[in-house]
Amino acid sequence: MERTERVILTNLCMICDGTRVLVEEKIGRDAGGIIFPGGHVEPGEPVTDSVIREMKEETGLTIESPKLCGVKEWINGDGSRYVVFLFRADRFSGELASSAEGRVFWVEKEDVLKTDWIWHMDALMQIMSEGEFTELFLDAADGWNPVLK
Repeated sequence: MERTERVILTNLCMICDGTRVLVEEKIGRDAGGIIFPGGHVEPGEPVTDSVIREMKEETGLTIESPKLCGVKEWINGDGSRYVVFLFRADRFSGELASSAEGRVFWVEKEDVLKTDWIWHMDALMQIMSEGEFTELFLDAADGWNPVLK
């Protein structure tokens, strides 16, 4: 039995500053609402290094000691697996700056789900801020309904 599969690795990070969290209003192909900043893991790049790099590129901030909270994943139509490593960080330095990926700005954590959010932000908040779950699996066979584990 073959145990290898094609995988796309990405990351998201909830950067916390007291009661506020940093969000991004994505533009481009996946436009349409608010999400945490993130991006792809480059070939051969450690996952934690990727989230530090992506936060610098998309927010202007250098995060320190990001903590892995969980994963979001699904199986694409071509059979490849898409994995999003979910991080949280509360130590950072630098000046906040938006990028070509979208505008970044602070929102009170309690108000995140009152924004025009995308990509199952409600489930992501349960993993990244509440810690009740560690995995969000989206199942195409079930109409892409999110399953928290």
